[in-house]
Amino acid sequence: MVTTRFAPSPTGRLHVGGLRTALFNYLWAKKNRGKFILRIEDTDRERYVEKAEEEIESILKQFGLLWDEKYKQSERLVVYQKYAKQLVEEGRAFEETTTKGTAIRFKMPKTGTTEWTDLVYKKLQFKNELIKDPIIIKSDGYPVYNFANVIDDHEMGITHVIRGEEFLSSTPIHLQLYRALSWEPPQFAHVPLILDETRKKLSKRTGDVAVEEYLKKGYLKEAIINFIALLGWNPKTTKEIFSLQELEAEFEIEKVNKAGAIFDLTKLDFLNRQWQKRLRLPAEKDPLFRRAAAILSANMQGAKISLERLTKIWPQLLERIPGPSSLEKYLPEFHFYFQKELTYQKDLLIWKNTSTERIKQNLMFLSDYLNGLQDSDFKQNILETKIKKVLAEQGIGTGEALWPLRVALSGQKNSPSPFEIMDVLGKQDSLARIQKAIQKLQ
Repeated sequence: MVTTRFAPSPTGRLHVGGLRTALFNYLWAKKNRGKFILRIEDTDRERYVEKAEEEIESILKQFGLLWDEKYKQSERLVVYQKYAKQLVEEGRAFEETTTKGTAIRFKMPKTGTTEWTDLVYKKLQFKNELIKDPIIIKSDGYPVYNFANVIDDHEMGITHVIRGEEFLSSTPIHLQLYRALSWEPPQFAHVPLILDETRKKLSKRTGDVAVEEYLKKGYLKEAIINFIALLGWNPKTTKEIFSLQELEAEFEIEKVNKAGAIFDLTKLDFLNRQWQKRLRLPAEKDPLFRRAAAILSANMQGAKISLERLTKIWPQLLERIPGPSSLEKYLPEFHFYFQKELTYQKDLLIWKNTSTERIKQNLMFLSDYLNGLQDSDFKQNILETKIKKVLAEQGIGTGEALWPLRVALSGQKNSPSPFEIMDVLGKQDSLARIQKAIQKLQ
């Protein structure tokens, strides 16, 4: 049975690279109707972070990467000691006295090469003489990663080890340990590094932040998992939108690239928009909506904003904002919907060379006309039809009427159409803003 594992160290929060490793291992197990194991490698006690294990599990559950079995290395110390003792007795390892106790080192061969066929990198070899005898048991009695990793993979029946290419240099040690213990090694697949757009290693500044932060920014978990799957894996088709179930059916290790995977935030934003359309979530269930509400509330000096109004403008907002990464950049364009007082210069109301008096008369005419409409008429399509018709009948140019109307409603040079704005504001608020514009022109 194909058996894979995700083996995180609880030394901090789960980042994008870790989630991708978990995803690829999960997908390969599901693709082959095998088993996916979660193994917490918590033997580095100095770097252990309280509650990191719980957060890792929580993230995996949120993304649907459910494991079949779970183990903790700290509960298996006796097992590692047993095999370390065996290696010492067979002359394949030796004890080394240090200032704080006794450690055990593994004897690496001093000649020849260690070779293997990687599922991604194909044939690889390392010169044994370049690798020092590694510590396998520290003086505190805990095993190092290289040793516990091999023991656990063997005892848990791991058939495929899918991990980041940064572990390539450790693989010769692992293979020599398998040889020393007379065990058959699993197949290895080392996936490419995740790079920023300048092809440098991803940093916190360029996207290497905890997965939880992307969720807080308003990205849908479906979009994140879709995006991460494409970091290094190429389906060899034009298809870009994959659900987790679709990935389970189509994932192949052979389609993982050797070249570094570029973390393109624009692509993540694009995928998030596609998933918003695909899921057709009501605004209140979209995490981006909740983040927008929080940002607006903060920018309005903590004043309570109308969620009903935000819901109405949500389609407008989604059309103008590329994605969660630029929400804070574009959201100020929509502040006018929630402000009690608009701040703008009266000159902004003037259309080209139209006189101030003419602009004022047009706004007064529109105010009277709108006042005569029913509340139910304040719908974008109804308003647009009625207002354009009455302007044509009165011989009033659309520019000289609709430009000041839009500015009166938004207080901005650029904004949605006045019909869209009045649809959101309603009759009372629309008329109040038009009256204040007329006052500016007195």
